[in-house]
This record gives sequence, C-alpha cells and structure tokens, in this order.
Amino acid sequence: MITRDRDFLLKISAEDQAIYARVIRIDSPLLDALQLIPWESFRGDLEKCYVQRIGQPALPVILMLKLEYLRYTCRLSDREVIARAHTDLLFRWFLQVPLGYDMPDPSTLCRFRARLGVEGFQKIFDRLISFARDAGVVRDRLRLKDATHVLANIAVPTTLRLLAQLREKMLSAIEPVDAELAAGYHIEAERIQAETEKESDDIRLQARLGLVLDMLQWMRELPEEAPDPQQELSWRRLLAVRSLAEKIAADCLNPGSGDRTLSVVDPEARRGMHGKFYDGYMLDVMMDADSELVTQIEVLPANGAEAHDAIRLVQREHAIHGNQIQQLSIDGAGFNGPMLRTLEDPNGLAVDVITPPSDYSEWEGYPNSAFLQSEDGQQVTCPAGHTSGTAWRKADKPHSLFYDFSLKGCRTCPLQSQCYPMMKPTAHRGRRVSKNEYEAEYERARAKVSTQTYRLVRKEHPTIERKLGEIVRHGRGRRARYWGRSKVKIQQLMTCFVVNVRRLTKLLKGPSCAEMIASW
Repeated sequence: MITRDRDFLLKISAEDQAIYARVIRIDSPLLDALQLIPWESFRGDLEKCYVQRIGQPALPVILMLKLEYLRYTCRLSDREVIARAHTDLLFRWFLQVPLGYDMPDPSTLCRFRARLGVEGFQKIFDRLISFARDAGVVRDRLRLKDATHVLANIAVPTTLRLLAQLREKMLSAIEPVDAELAAGYHIEAERIQAETEKESDDIRLQARLGLVLDMLQWMRELPEEAPDPQQELSWRRLLAVRSLAEKIAADCLNPGSGDRTLSVVDPEARRGMHGKFYDGYMLDVMMDADSELVTQIEVLPANGAEAHDAIRLVQREHAIHGNQIQQLSIDGAGFNGPMLRTLEDPNGLAVDVITPPSDYSEWEGYPNSAFLQSEDGQQVTCPAGHTSGTAWRKADKPHSLFYDFSLKGCRTCPLQSQCYPMMKPTAHRGRRVSKNEYEAEYERARAKVSTQTYRLVRKEHPTIERKLGEIVRHGRGRRARYWGRSKVKIQQLMTCFVVNVRRLTKLLKGPSCAEMIASW
C-alpha cells in the first residue's frame, strides 16, 4: 500500500530496514553524509519558512532539504531526482523514508526553494559551518578568498533586439491595466516597423527608442499605489517593468556610461572581464585554509567590486559566528587601499591581509615621498624648495591628488638632473607628483612581500583555486541555472553546501558505514 506520511518523523519498519540492509552498499558517500551530518539541526531554520497551523501540513522539511541535496550532488533536475527517489533504495534510505512512501510531486521542490529564498538557504549554509566550528574543524588562522565567473543563462541580443524585447515586455505589462492604450501602442509599433524596415540601423534604433520613451513617459505619471485593489499584482509588475525601462533607456541615451543592462530576461546580468569578456555574474568565495570548507560566498554582477566584497564577507562571518579571523589571503584584487584600511584597522576588523602588490615602476628621480604636502594638502614642496600648483584629481583615480610644477622652474632648477632626469626638451610642463591617500596601506602591503609569513601564506593560496574548480566543474557552478542574482545565489549556496558536506564527511569520518549497517 502506497502512503504519504505528512508527520515529521517517518517510521521505518523492521522489515523495511532488513531490506535496506541487504541491498545498500556500505561504502557510499551518501551513507557517510547521513551518519555524520546533523540533518535534524536544520529543522528549526526550515520550519520558520513555513506558516504553522494554516492549511494542510507541510511535507517533511528535512526530506525536502535532502532532495535538494541529492539534486545537486547527483546533478539531476527536479523531475529526475523525484523519479530516482521512487526506485533507488540508497536514495530512499538517505531520505529515511519507508519503502512504501510516495515521493512528492516535482513542483514541490520549486515551492520549497521559493519558501526558503536566499535568506533561508543562507541560514542552512551557515548552520553547517556552525556545526563544523563546534566540532573543532574550522579555525580562524587563515581565510583564502578568490572569485570566478558564472555565465548567465541568456543570449545577449543586439541593442535593436533588446529594445524590441523591452517594448513587448512593456506592452504585456500595460495591457492588463489599460487594454485600449496597449492596443494603440501595438499599432504604433507595427507602423514604425513597416516604415523603417529598409532604413539604417541607427534610424531604426532611434524610432524604436522613441516609442519606448513615449510608453515610459506614460508609466512615469502613474501613482505608486494601484487605484483598484484587484489590479495590485498587475500594478506591481507594471512598476517593475517601468524600472527596467528606465535603466535600458538611460543606457541607450548614454552609451558610454557603463553598467549596461544586457537582457530583459535577466536584467541583473552584466558584462565583466575574467581573462576575457563574459556576460553573467561573479562568484566570490572565502574558505578556511585548515579545513578547506567554504565559510562564506556572495554572487556579484560580473562587473562587481571584488575587493569591497571581501569586507562584506569578513563582516558577515564575524556577525554570524562571533569569531575573529586572523589573516586573509586574496589575489591582486586585494591590493586596494580602501579595503586594506578597513580590514586591517586594529580598532575594527583587525585582519592581517596578505595580497600581492600591483606592479609599479619606480620613478628614476626623487620619489613622490620626497615632496612634502602643505597642511591643507593643496600644494607640495620639492627638495629644492619650489612649490607646485594647486592639487587636482583624475576621474579614474579618485583617491590620488596630482601636483604639477612649472616648466620654467624645473628647467632652471639645480636639482633637475636628480629630480626629473627623464625631462625632454619638448616637454610642456614640469615634474608631476601624485599623492595617494592610502599610500601607507600600500607600503605596508609591499613590505610584507619580503617576509616569511607572506611566502608561507601565498603557498597555501592555490587551495582556493582548486576549490573553485571543484565548484564550477564538478558542481556545475559555471553556468547559471536561473535568471536573477538572488536565484543564482541560491544555486551557488546549494552547490557550496554540497561541496562542504563532502569535505566535512571526510574530516569527521567516525564509525564505519559497515558498523552502521550492522546496527540496523
């Protein structure tokens, strides 16, 4: 008899246990995970995502989490994992269900993920790390941090095609609210398409952008609250499409502004550089060097600030676990003044950052440090006693001040050959000096390179690169399964959760699986 028990504790009879014991392999990693991972400890976090005592009882939450685990560890779809759980006795024993238990519909896994959301999956991930800390596996000696690229699940259209997709999305959002207006815009879109069919791409682009701007102007005049409560869902969708249209229209009107929206299907995907240009997201990972467990992750747009995210990862781990990380090893992206100052502040996070400094060429003459700043920082004085012009900044270097000396003063200066030996007869200005407000942090990072600690830490750093390879190759984390940054983060949280479980079971391997089977 097939039954579906909705009680939280699924009873396995002695007869079922005897059958399981006869057919299940005793050396399966799933048995290790079942025995060594405290699955019941996740119950509290999972149940908080469900409304209690309303409607029918929910399916067992631990069962749903284990199905998600099986889906990722075996790289299966929702339908495939349910189908295999119907017939695979190892799956059923891992799920701790009787032989006659009927598996839920595959759609329940979608609802389960929707109920948990990013916060729920983040809590599950953090709960596993808390267990590893309590077991003495995770230490605070050293964290390794690195990032890799994640390809978005999109086909990037041309700007013309992007505007066409946006127009259709806007029309489908307008129609439930004002069907007559939507019909009028449909007619206008068909007219523009017919009249500009043989025109150049520039003319077609301007015509289509004009229609989008007309619809957007109408949307801008809408109130934030729906005038009819029955239209609440349609109204929220309309306002969301309005925000997307504002961003894409701004991208088209200011093509050099950067941070362009690539797709209406996944508006949060961006173009970034990782060896070569790609479209998607950035997976940022921090790992404990001793246990090789991933302790924190974040998913950023492809053009996200990796250095600034290092601060957030450290702060989040401190807030969740109340620990104190001693050192952080990061690649060249960590040679960043604001990040170094924040992380190494002795009154703040107090983390010793190990990062390779960027290559820079020493000035052949007097170094910038030989020029003394005035009290207000607006001028510098050279070793010969000459004063520079007023400080100015470059748009791409906001943390540096630049000072220019007069051409005449440098040419007649007795120290010119020692200060500015590269000066050419055709020069239009004198010596230029730069002062960076984070120079002390940069000098401290450069000084670490010659230490034994730096060499030992950098020797450990390739471990995080191997871990990223495991995540993106064996865990299929290279390509996004979903659209939207939050959903991609759920995918990466579960992928890293599976990777951590595998690693943790190896570290905690206690009684053998054979002994567990014998105790049934």
